[in-house]
Amino acid sequence: MGSAKTLAKEIVMSRKTVNRLHENKAQLNSISMHLGESVAIARTVGHLSKSAEVMKLVNNLMKAPEMALTMQEFSKEIIKAGVIEEFVTDAVDSALDSEDMEEETEEEVDKVLTEIAGETAAQLPEAARKERIVLPAQRASTSQEEEAIAEGADDEEELEELRARLAKVRS
Repeated sequence: MGSAKTLAKEIVMSRKTVNRLHENKAQLNSISMHLGESVAIARTVGHLSKSAEVMKLVNNLMKAPEMALTMQEFSKEIIKAGVIEEFVTDAVDSALDSEDMEEETEEEVDKVLTEIAGETAAQLPEAARKERIVLPAQRASTSQEEEAIAEGADDEEELEELRARLAKVRS
């Protein structure tokens, strides 16, 4: 019985020792993780300090005020280019629209003249009809020449107006 009690005491003590060993192992693992975390933080601090030094060097090389002036000049040039492009587009559109309108107007005038000439041409003798057909063709060619001269004057006026706008934009 005495040896059984001693044996039981030995078993209880060894279980307590095993539990204490597990607790010590957990504490050592915790300490190890804290040390690893401290090493990682130290590395991060080192990297951040190096990054700060590099940023200072880049900032000294970049010269922010000069960069801001350059960006403002660039912005002005972009705006000028946009305005010029808008003027050119407007001029081309207006030129194309006026040509289309003139062609449509000429076609309508020709239709009306043909209707009027057709009614009166049926009443005229054959020789007079041929003469009437030739006369509108001659009138059309002279009217086209007059329109071309007028268009040239309009184009020059538009060109002068565009130049004046461009000069305002540049100043």
